[in-house]
Amino acid sequence: MPRGGASLAGCGLSEQASAGMFTVARVTALPGQAGDRSRRARRPLAMNAHPVQGLPLLPGSAFSDPTKSAFHRSQTLGYRNGFACSRLPTMGIGRERLYVNQLSQAELDELSNKRPTLTYGQAKQAPPSDFIPAHVAFDKKVLKFDAYFQEDVPISTEEHFRIRQVGIYYYLEDDSMSVMEPIVENSGIPQGKLIKRQRMPKNDRGDHYHWKDLNRGMNITIYGKTFRIVDCDPFTQVFLESQGIELNPPEKMIFDPYTELRKMPMRMYVTPSSFDQLKQFLTFDKQVLRFYAIWDDTENMFGENRPFIIHYYLADNTVEVRELHERNDGRDPFPVLIRRQRLPKSFVDKMKTFPRCVLEISNQEVLEWYTVKDFAVGKPITLLGRSFFIYDCDEFTRQFYYEKFGITDFQPVDVKKKPPEEVPQIIPPYNGYGFLEDSLQNCFSLLPQPPRKNFIKMLENDHKVLRYQVALESPNPEERKRRFILSYFLSTDMISIYEPPVRNSGIIGGKYLGKTKVPKPGSTTDNPVFYEPADLTIGATVEVFGHRFIITDADEYVLNYMESNAESFPATTLQSLRDHFAPRRTAVQAAESQSAAGMGRQELEELVKQVQEQLKHHNYLSNSSMREAFLHHDKDGSGFLDKAEFFALCNRFNLPVSDALVNKLISLCSHGENQISYHDFIRAFSC
Repeated sequence: MPRGGASLAGCGLSEQASAGMFTVARVTALPGQAGDRSRRARRPLAMNAHPVQGLPLLPGSAFSDPTKSAFHRSQTLGYRNGFACSRLPTMGIGRERLYVNQLSQAELDELSNKRPTLTYGQAKQAPPSDFIPAHVAFDKKVLKFDAYFQEDVPISTEEHFRIRQVGIYYYLEDDSMSVMEPIVENSGIPQGKLIKRQRMPKNDRGDHYHWKDLNRGMNITIYGKTFRIVDCDPFTQVFLESQGIELNPPEKMIFDPYTELRKMPMRMYVTPSSFDQLKQFLTFDKQVLRFYAIWDDTENMFGENRPFIIHYYLADNTVEVRELHERNDGRDPFPVLIRRQRLPKSFVDKMKTFPRCVLEISNQEVLEWYTVKDFAVGKPITLLGRSFFIYDCDEFTRQFYYEKFGITDFQPVDVKKKPPEEVPQIIPPYNGYGFLEDSLQNCFSLLPQPPRKNFIKMLENDHKVLRYQVALESPNPEERKRRFILSYFLSTDMISIYEPPVRNSGIIGGKYLGKTKVPKPGSTTDNPVFYEPADLTIGATVEVFGHRFIITDADEYVLNYMESNAESFPATTLQSLRDHFAPRRTAVQAAESQSAAGMGRQELEELVKQVQEQLKHHNYLSNSSMREAFLHHDKDGSGFLDKAEFFALCNRFNLPVSDALVNKLISLCSHGENQISYHDFIRAFSC
């Protein structure tokens, strides 16, 4: 909002686009005038705001007015022509009417004494213009003046004063000003905002600068600094002229003499030279030739061929040698063998007595330096006493030599060592001590490691043993009578043989062979073949370290295991075991059936006696009609009836026997699931 009566903050202005001039749309308070009538019109009358006299406002004397229900304050903010503005409330607390915008008694007296002017007809009133607040009318409208000020430089011998150019900005919306200095790169002076935006004091009486006080060709003093205004921008010129201010002619901006002196080119003293090193640096900067070389140091003790990379920098004709490291080469990770420098090719004659250990080599001691022409693929080169053989280069180096010298022969040289011939390892023959795999590890290492085991196979086949009965094959009849137990361990494919002790045989029984792998006859130590469960069939001969055994019998677990894993064994092995166990299984089944039949017949006889005792107890006489009924329903004469028909006939005769005995008798007479033999049933009821 405007500050002071000399501003245009109370005016509403609109810019005329066609002429570029400012016209007053509606004046609520002219610049520099007080506007007493408008302020009096907005002031409410105090004489009409007194409340009616009533009870004193004391405790016990006051009471609430039931007619008042709203005690909020009225809204004082609103919008007018799309702009936010404030308004005086018309209703007070408790919805009491406020008398506002009423004239005072002095104004009423003035109006009553004023005579109206005689006019013809009714006076025409001008239409009111739109109201525009000042902060909207002058928003983003700034007056800009170009100025400078002189600053003393007392401690410099090259300059005594400095001219600093600034811009003075005047903001119309709140009559504030700011001083800004353009930032010059590398000036060494704090620049930018010299005086922040504020109302600038004009004198000691408390007055502030107004836009009417600013003009071209004048000096203004702000906080002790005197600024000379030389010009303004076109917007400022149009605005001031529209307000009736006569502008002074513009002046020429004064520049800093020291800054202008620095802009002048300095005098250069160049010594003529036959070779332009600067041109070489600018032309070949960051261009490097790369050669791949090898240093053959095999003549010395513990010497070897070591790969290196030679870099030739075209910008200054320097050479660098870097070492290539491989994994686990056992060398310290120093990448640079020769740092980047100019390398001498030949020296003068007096270099033989030159103290190199204390003095560096200069141009006086060097007769010739290494250049690009001295490097070529397939040729050796000596750098600081080391002989390097260049065997290849990169693509950029090939292109450079082709464009510079026309050389196209860059055939790389193969410097890789041929791998030594593999000496076949001769494994000595097996001496018979220990396992074959375990003894073989002594031929591979000084510290032999145990052979790897198949832990998955060991876990799956743990405690699974196939047992066979074997007989020793021998020309001695006493030896042929001996019987052994051959155990095959599926987890480790090992075989053990045990001889059960026999009393009065004259032979001490016990362990005959410990757990070991038994090779087949004809297998060698280079390619051993061991016995497997598929080789152990009934009647087969197993040769164990010169002793021959014939398999005569096996556990029933062997047959069950092979039948459950039939896909892992040949059909001949499985069939030989089945044929061997077939008579034994037939005899067992026959014995079981006979024992079951004998037990069933004995139980049936006991049950028949119990039924006949109950019939005698009830004086039941045998009924021949039961037999005739069963025979009548037995159409084919097989002696069996269906369960449904049998139960229907039993219910018809109403037998005086407990249901438990009848059900037990029927279960013993059942044949299959749906057939019942009625002959044994009728015999039980024949007294």
